[in-house]
Amino acid sequence: MNHPGRDVVSEIEWMAELGMDFIDLTLEPPAAACHRINPERIRHALGEHGMEAIGHTAYYLPVANPFESIRRAAVEELKRCLDAFCHLGIKWMNVHPDRNAPMHERSFVIARNLLSLRDLIQTGRDCGVGVMIENLPGSFNTAKQLGELLDPLPEVGLHLDIGHCNLLTEFNTTDEIMAAYGSRLKHVHMHDNKGGSADLHLPLGTGTVDVAHHVRTLQSKGYDGTITLEVFSPDRHYLAHSRDLLRRTWDQCAGRAPVPAGTTEHRECAC
Repeated sequence: MNHPGRDVVSEIEWMAELGMDFIDLTLEPPAAACHRINPERIRHALGEHGMEAIGHTAYYLPVANPFESIRRAAVEELKRCLDAFCHLGIKWMNVHPDRNAPMHERSFVIARNLLSLRDLIQTGRDCGVGVMIENLPGSFNTAKQLGELLDPLPEVGLHLDIGHCNLLTEFNTTDEIMAAYGSRLKHVHMHDNKGGSADLHLPLGTGTVDVAHHVRTLQSKGYDGTITLEVFSPDRHYLAHSRDLLRRTWDQCAGRAPVPAGTTEHRECAC
């Protein structure tokens, strides 16, 4: 994912140099908001480096806000993102469900999210960009919780964040979410953490997220799409390490690469 405080084209260039296949393009301030970017430069850079992209948006847009004018403003910003992604040839955009409506019942929060999502779906349909929702720790992180949004809106895709599945829960919820909605999976985020409430975005293999297990879960559902490594470190060798670990684990679990005896990958993937 590009750093939203830096020039998008510069972000594309270093990712291409690192050998990344695509960019998780987030359109948010301060430097990457819709009104700040140059879509033609971005489109040219993607083409020049042979990279594809997936659409990401700011996690803090208040699409369930009790103030109608604020909710509508958030939706309008997301519509601008849809238009930008359409221009760039990007087919899917994520939306983070809004959990913040103090002193309101959950039913109100769900209804407001659905109202905003329905509006976005229509705009996305008109411009050829699908809408997917990302699971979030706390309020939208189990199959039951996500079902409150996914069941009424069969057109909405699932954006599974496996690191988030490991937070504020008794167990990692990836398996139950995939069992219920794996057929609607459009994109995946992977990063590591140590459970609890801290969304650390660590390199793979440095926390308690069982990478091999979740790779097998994805493969068992036939998923072979994009996976964003949300490793937030200024030292890019941690991102390269996570990329190599994920590719090696993916091939080993799929039976496409030899598994060195005695390694962690051998113990986890040989089943």
